[in-house]
Amino acid sequence: MSKKINGVLTAIVTTFDSNGAFNPVTQREQVKRQLNAGNGIFCGGTNGEFFVLNEQEKIAVTATCVDEVNGSAPVVAHIGEISTRETIRLGKQIARLGVDAVSVITPYFVPLKQDELIYHYQTVADALEVPLFLYNIPARTGNTLQPETVRKLASHPNIIGIKDSAGSYESLSGFLKAAEGIDNFDVLNGPDSLIHQGFVEGCSACISGLANVAPKEINAIWARFNAGDTEGSRLAQESVTGLRTDLYSVGFSPAAVKKAVTLLGYDVGESRYAVHFSAEEEQKIRQIVNQYLQ
Repeated sequence: MSKKINGVLTAIVTTFDSNGAFNPVTQREQVKRQLNAGNGIFCGGTNGEFFVLNEQEKIAVTATCVDEVNGSAPVVAHIGEISTRETIRLGKQIARLGVDAVSVITPYFVPLKQDELIYHYQTVADALEVPLFLYNIPARTGNTLQPETVRKLASHPNIIGIKDSAGSYESLSGFLKAAEGIDNFDVLNGPDSLIHQGFVEGCSACISGLANVAPKEINAIWARFNAGDTEGSRLAQESVTGLRTDLYSVGFSPAAVKKAVTLLGYDVGESRYAVHFSAEEEQKIRQIVNQYLQ
């Protein structure tokens, strides 16, 4: 990768039509919306509902995002599967599309030891030409990357960083400490509640699901910090923290995020997985959107 990934990458939702099929037209609209706010794209991740997409859909989503971005911003695509073999298989296909990097979630469902995680990631990184970010989200996978494991993996020339979505300051700071003194290895912050703190302590970028709902507001945290306005960045964080807290009290992402984006007037479709909002919950999300964004 020729250029360091900095700033905000939106963990962009995957848009569906009324029949639940991938809709490339509305996907492009959401990509444009993020580019207009100054954000890059992280596609096929949790907010992109990778867990309910088949292989061809994952490829189509990434191809659409890469084509729409057209080199104007970074594009990182998630490729993680349960098996090493299938992760490599998908990764090779995604790499051909021209992404700047890929992200690989820890294998899920089956518990793994740290040396098994090292083997998995090293094998995937060996097989791919595109740079790779580790992706730690233990609440969803049941497997946690330890800081000492990450430090070992950072020595691989094709592993360029980690996206930490464990959700705690302790986890994020542990990875930042593990990355100290290692060139060409970056820590990307996942939780929207820690964007400002992550930048202050050395994260190069954040991957934000909430940016689907509030692209400009999330970008302001980075833009102000990057301009040297640390206090302004902190205040921007405070404003979106309230939105995050209230929205996720009704439902978790990606469904709550997609519902909020829909209520903002964008046709992104319903989430595919087994989730349902009552009329009262939908009205609550509408009130939250109106309170913070309109």
